[in-house]
Amino acid sequence: MLNPIRQSTLLILLTLLCYSTAWSEEPGFRSLFNGKDLTGWEGDLKLWKVADNAIVGDSAGIQHNQFLVSKEEFGDFELKLEFRLKDGVGNSGVQFRTKRIPNSTEVSGYQADIGENYWGCLYDESRRNKILVKAPDNFEKSLKKGDWNEYTISAKGDHIVLKVNGVTTVDYKEPDAEIARKGIIALQVHSGGPLKVEFRNIRIKSLE
Repeated sequence: MLNPIRQSTLLILLTLLCYSTAWSEEPGFRSLFNGKDLTGWEGDLKLWKVADNAIVGDSAGIQHNQFLVSKEEFGDFELKLEFRLKDGVGNSGVQFRTKRIPNSTEVSGYQADIGENYWGCLYDESRRNKILVKAPDNFEKSLKKGDWNEYTISAKGDHIVLKVNGVTTVDYKEPDAEIARKGIIALQVHSGGPLKVEFRNIRIKSLE
């Protein structure tokens, strides 16, 4: 049996090994959320808060879409995050290559959609106002509604790929050269009835 000192040393070494392994699996990524507060983000603090190492959008019901937006802009990147929509009810999404609309709560740009009938779709928010690519119907077998899921969003040049839990839901080439290829990232609380959405482990890697 190990004495307490050796046991403590072994636990420390195992912890360091775990951190090292996790880091080596995602070279080049950096965190966009520190797990403690909303540093680097802007939004209505009546709706957005941090709890249990997650960004929480909690709405009792609102008339207009609201967004928590990054202070930084991004062009070509791979973004990974986990999301959870309470009971799988309501609508949310992750905006990218997006712009604020002056004097409005809205933003304009691509959205990796979250919510019933929109899971995994690519939507164009406040610009073309339509689904650009609908996710395949059978992908929802891998979706954990009401629990944590991972979104991977890749944008490089005119090529956009969305994955949910490792399953590709969108592989899109933008035909319009005038569409912005750089912008903010934003998290959505959709207008309408009550909903709660959470985001955690938000990290990004530049592809430029």
